[in-house]
Amino acid sequence: MKVAILTDSNSGITQKEAKELGIKVIPMPFNIDGEEYLEDINLTQEEFYKKIIAGAKVSTSQPSIGYVNSVWDDLLQEYDGVVYIPMSSGLSKSYESAWLSSEANYKGKVFVVNNQRISVTQRQSVLDAMELAKRGFSAEEIKEKLEEVKMESDIFITLSTLEYLKKGGRITPAAAALGGMLRLKPILLIKGEKLDKFRMRNTSLERAMDIMIQAIDEKINGYLKDKDGRVDNVHLEAAYAGTDLTSINELVRRMKEKYPNQEIICQPLSLSVSCHIGPGAIAVAISKAIPDSWVK
Repeated sequence: MKVAILTDSNSGITQKEAKELGIKVIPMPFNIDGEEYLEDINLTQEEFYKKIIAGAKVSTSQPSIGYVNSVWDDLLQEYDGVVYIPMSSGLSKSYESAWLSSEANYKGKVFVVNNQRISVTQRQSVLDAMELAKRGFSAEEIKEKLEEVKMESDIFITLSTLEYLKKGGRITPAAAALGGMLRLKPILLIKGEKLDKFRMRNTSLERAMDIMIQAIDEKINGYLKDKDGRVDNVHLEAAYAGTDLTSINELVRRMKEKYPNQEIICQPLSLSVSCHIGPGAIAVAISKAIPDSWVK
């Protein structure tokens, strides 16, 4: 079975990288001061951050199902089946809309993955799907396998400002003001369906980096190890929001120092995450590698 792999730009995979990988990426739409933009089509990372720093009003939306269906139709001209990996169902209605359409009109041809991941961990799921396709799994089997391991990942994010959490209503103006006065560096956790608090009272970026690295180390030696007894088959990623790379370069340096034999992938955070947390945020992520035993 010839399987097409499709995702959206929440994965952080650019249109250029998608061509190199042989996959398709649906650009996410943004409304900025009343105008619609498409991520990585007519909206670059640099342009996005210039706009939000200048105080632009930004909102996110989901791709129209008509457009998504047209992409499926094009792919099915060449492929027997499509695996579509949208952002987490808990963070957007994209999954629900796509799943309903696939069940109604593309049964047995398009398989929408309820992956509950975003950004760098969603990107890893795309790479995992490509690997499974190479191993001979069908589109339906790939969907089942990805959903089987969907919770075996975590993203920890520390912020440079609380302003964007305040704008989004996630914290009160009073809490944002107090946090700013105390120079707090909160750490948030993305796991499964939501963006949640992890550790809120950190007084330095360096300390926040240490806490995040310690957190992924606990995952490696904790619930991820419990899956198969191994600590060496994980993917480690670093991610960032904004255009200043000073902090993320330091975070990557510390991660490489902690894990000298592990490849550290570094990618920008997807804009749909960044618009809620603001520039200057940095993150570490971990996901379990797909088992070697998954063979056809």
